[in-house]
Amino acid sequence: MSLISQNASAIDRVKKPKREPELPRVEDSGGASEKDELNGVVSSPKKRKKKKKQEADPEKQEQEEREMKRLENFLFGSLYSPVVFGKDEDDEAKDDVHDSSPLFVIDNTPGTDLPIYDLHQNIDDEKENEQRKPAWVDEEDENMNINIAKVNRLRKLRKEEDETVISGSAYVSRLRAQHEKLNPGTDWARPGSKAKSYSSDEESEVENDPLAHGYDVTEGVDDILRTNEDLVMKSGARLLPGLLEYSRLVDANKEDPCSGPINSVQFHQNGQLLLPAGLDKKLRFFQIDGKCNTKIQSIFLEDCPIKKASFLHDGSQVIVSGRRKFFYSFDLVKAKCDRIGPLTGREEKSLEMFEVSPDSSTIAFIGNEGYILLVSAKTKGLIGTLKMNGTVRSLAFSKDGNQLLSSGGDGQIYHWDLRTMTCFHKGTDEGCLTGTALCISPVRNLFAAGSSSGIVNLYKSEEFVGGKHKPLKTIENLTTEVNFMKFNHDTQMLAICSHMKKNSMKLIHIPSFTVFSNWPPPNCSLHYPRCVDFSPRGGFMAVGNAAGTVLLYKLHHYQHA
Repeated sequence: MSLISQNASAIDRVKKPKREPELPRVEDSGGASEKDELNGVVSSPKKRKKKKKQEADPEKQEQEEREMKRLENFLFGSLYSPVVFGKDEDDEAKDDVHDSSPLFVIDNTPGTDLPIYDLHQNIDDEKENEQRKPAWVDEEDENMNINIAKVNRLRKLRKEEDETVISGSAYVSRLRAQHEKLNPGTDWARPGSKAKSYSSDEESEVENDPLAHGYDVTEGVDDILRTNEDLVMKSGARLLPGLLEYSRLVDANKEDPCSGPINSVQFHQNGQLLLPAGLDKKLRFFQIDGKCNTKIQSIFLEDCPIKKASFLHDGSQVIVSGRRKFFYSFDLVKAKCDRIGPLTGREEKSLEMFEVSPDSSTIAFIGNEGYILLVSAKTKGLIGTLKMNGTVRSLAFSKDGNQLLSSGGDGQIYHWDLRTMTCFHKGTDEGCLTGTALCISPVRNLFAAGSSSGIVNLYKSEEFVGGKHKPLKTIENLTTEVNFMKFNHDTQMLAICSHMKKNSMKLIHIPSFTVFSNWPPPNCSLHYPRCVDFSPRGGFMAVGNAAGTVLLYKLHHYQHA
């Protein structure tokens, strides 16, 4: 109301005459009341029409308000105008709004997770999801059998290694599971899924909102934001046979290649330090990362062409030997190299081959005339000798360091107990004339025996000691003498190689006792492979050859070095 209208109403109240006693109202044909005549006012037809219009306005306003309330109820429900049960719309419109009290109140306190109207909506959505059924089901799926072991690309659907035939429905479900595993980013397409936001502004708004009770933003953040582990991880630890996934990296000794054949290569227990050694009398240490492979240090031994170099298993020292009566010990902590030998009481012309026990307590050297020389790793003194019937060609310690295996010119495999210094079992290696290589698995009770004819036999230790000399598997993929063998850290892979032929190296899948068909690489020459080693966690494989190069490969199945 404006100021002019307020002043006008005040003047009208001043000029209004006193109320006189009511007289009987007599209606005339003109529509003018007797009261007006007494006051001296005669209404004109225009004023009468205007007065009738003002009298009709309250009814029109009341009808408009009723229509607006009806539209509000239709659009927004009963939140803004609660419905009084038992009354019609016409009766509700006639009630006095100020005198009426609400029949119920919506409780939005933090004790309830959702408002009432949201609860009803969620219940309806759950009912719709429960009622959803497949539009069409093929009855022939149950009668259909599919061989998933026959096709290479379907082998990943197997749950067990020896599983071959599954039903059609199981095949469909496994394909769906494989698709969801490869495409995990389709949650937005599922019914009922909600997009999440991790911005700090929205997080603070949600925390301050009492209606958002039960929604914790920190719980919605993915685990990748809370850890420093790799984002891509393999689903299982089982290595599948057939094809090996690998890639060639920069040569491990590219910064300083060896001028002679590589006779020994070994990873340090930390997985980052690599030690190659050869006939050029140099020890080299490389930091392995697959890209630069930086050289850390090199040591020149003037009077010892190196035949073998090996870390002690605790990583503190390196034992170096050649075709000499003595050997060297290099201390990594003190950076000091000591010459040891000849051994007291022995007249060996060469100590070129040896093995270090897993507990880093004993070093076993191959001696003359079937003798095995046991040297203390701490004092570097001779602590005992073992005698075979034939010549000694290879040695291997058990994983606890209490037993020693040896083989040689008589084709027998000897089991020695180092606590009693006695041989508790001797057995014939099937089909072997001269044993040239031995290797014991670090996890399973298996050992491999190689011979001069290129045959590799795999045995189970308990069965062999118990008198069963039948091998679990005979590998005949090499045609020349087996010179070197090495299991990886989880005994799923065995590398075998021969010095006498180019590319004469094979990788065996131990669970299936089969050879990987894509190794050696068809487009890359290994030259004459002489030694192999796997990194402590299996991610790298280093191959030393007669050309003085250490080839480095990444095995994709293993995520860490």
